[in-house]
Amino acid sequence: MEQTLILIGGGELKSKETLKIDAYIASFIKQRAEGRRPVGLFIPTASHDSMPYFNSFRKTYTSVFDIKADVALSVYGEMSFDKLREKFLKADFLYVGGGDTLFMLDHWKKTGLLGLIEDAYARGVPVCGLSAGAICWFTAMYTDSPSRAAASDAPYAMHEGLGWIKDTISPHYNLRVLDFDKIISYNKQDAVALEDNAAIVLTDGHIRCSLNGGGRAYRLHAAGGALTKEVIAPEIVFP
Repeated sequence: MEQTLILIGGGELKSKETLKIDAYIASFIKQRAEGRRPVGLFIPTASHDSMPYFNSFRKTYTSVFDIKADVALSVYGEMSFDKLREKFLKADFLYVGGGDTLFMLDHWKKTGLLGLIEDAYARGVPVCGLSAGAICWFTAMYTDSPSRAAASDAPYAMHEGLGWIKDTISPHYNLRVLDFDKIISYNKQDAVALEDNAAIVLTDGHIRCSLNGGGRAYRLHAAGGALTKEVIAPEIVFP
C-alpha cells in the first residue's frame, strides 16, 4: 500500500492562509474515496487538544470541502484508547496540527497514540501535518519546546524526530532562514526547509513534489562545503 505524507511548513487554518494547499489535500483524499464522503481525523496534541483549533479544521474541511471532520483527543483523558482506535480505523486521512513538537512526541509515546498513527500510515492512510505536524517525521528537526523551557520564549534548536524520513527539516523557513542556514552550514549537512504556505508531498518516504500556496519548499545543500539552495521540483504553483 502506497504511503503518503503531505507536510505544510506553516500558516493559519483559522484565517484560511493555507486554503490552496488544503484544497489540494481535499481533492487528493476525495479521489481516493471514489465517491464516498471521506473522514479527516484531526490530531491536536501539539496544541494540548485545542478545540478552537479543531473547529478551524472543521470549518475548512467540512464547510468548504464537504469532508467529515473528527478529532482525536488524548491529552486530558476525554477518550478511551479503544475509542481512539475506532476513530483511526474510520479515518481516510490524518491531519496533525501545530504547536509544541516535543510535548506532542512525548505524549504520543507515553499514551500509545504513536502506535495508532504508525498503524494507519502502514495501512496507507495519508498523513498530513502543519508545522509540528510536518517536521516530527524526520530524523532531525529545528523547533522550540515551550513545555521544556524555563521561560515562555523557548529557543529554537535541533531536536530528534521520529526518523520516518532520514533527513533534517525546518518549518517556518521564511522566519528562520538566517539561523537555520547557519546551523546547516556549520554542520555541513543537507536539509529540507519549508516556508509558511508551502508543502511537500512524499510517497513511500521520497519527496515527490512541492506545493506553492504562497511560500516555497527548498532543498539545502551544505555537505560539500558552501551552502546552496534549490526549490524542490516539480513545484506545483497554485494560482
